[in-house]
Amino acid sequence: MRDRLRSVAEEYDRLSGEMASPEIAMDPQRYMKLARRHAEMSAIVAAFRQYERSENSLEEALALLEAESEEEMLAIAREERDLARADLARLEGELRVLLVPKDPLDERNTIVEIRAGTGGEEAALFVGDLFRMYSRYTEVRGWRVEVLSSNATGLGGYKEITFQVTGDAVYSSLKWEGGVHRVQRVPETEAQGRIHTSAVTVAVLPEAEEVDVQIDPNDLQIDVYRSGGPGGQSVNTTDSAVRVTHKPTGLVVICQDEKSQHKNKAQALRVLRARLLDMKVREEEEQRAAARKNQVRSGDRSEKIRTYNYPENRVTDHRIHLSLYKLKQVLEGDLQDLIDALTAADRAARLTEAT
Repeated sequence: MRDRLRSVAEEYDRLSGEMASPEIAMDPQRYMKLARRHAEMSAIVAAFRQYERSENSLEEALALLEAESEEEMLAIAREERDLARADLARLEGELRVLLVPKDPLDERNTIVEIRAGTGGEEAALFVGDLFRMYSRYTEVRGWRVEVLSSNATGLGGYKEITFQVTGDAVYSSLKWEGGVHRVQRVPETEAQGRIHTSAVTVAVLPEAEEVDVQIDPNDLQIDVYRSGGPGGQSVNTTDSAVRVTHKPTGLVVICQDEKSQHKNKAQALRVLRARLLDMKVREEEEQRAAARKNQVRSGDRSEKIRTYNYPENRVTDHRIHLSLYKLKQVLEGDLQDLIDALTAADRAARLTEAT
């Protein structure tokens, strides 16, 4: 671990020098790249330098204990020794956590797709509930939501809805939401008060940049047609809806919410690029998963990850066996306790793998 820490500290100092040079200052893109890496290492370097200072304090205290005979000085040396040892133990734990590799996609913006599964109209209504939950959570975080496409039902739900979330490190928080969300409640149309179980699938895709995924225009089939559903006069009377088919993978993306055909095409390509990056990332995760014993985020969209039980006022995340009895608050966007617990569990699992 010490060799890794020294290597990080050396790189940090080198980057500090490069960023101060006039040549780098004249190249904003290169400067931002260096600054991002420099910021990522700052916490590690600060903790490592504090660790080295604590080591020096311990050495000085031990030397004082060897040289002194006066009881008052010995008491001071023992206190400094104990404090230094406590600091070293604490800092070692912090450094092990800080050295766990971060997900390189954590800083990305995110595209979220929510689709109704089993449960018919009740599942479609729950799609709407989850969309509102995520929208309120993003408001608290200061992020921005843009709906890319939707397929609304007559009762206020959605068969599916796709939206983009932009902001600071969006993917690092929302990536835990991918999987099957199950709801247990009594529908308003249920006369006998029976509890129904419905399911909704959530896909969380890191937004792809063009350098991440190269799309050959010859691999695309683009169809334009008249939009359906609500949306105003021009939406329903012009050929503005766009369906993009990626022939090598069979992926299909439909966007029709915008009045402009060009905007719908641009949004469809944005979603397609994110799906292709997601496929690439999942393939890499599956390869790494063969050697893993602990995984918080398996990447399996058929996996039931969470249950929302209305009669019990309970939300249970099955991956970490955590139940919170504040269903209303969670659906109002109070997701941070769940996200923090999932992040901590994943960090602990990664730390176990690294040791």
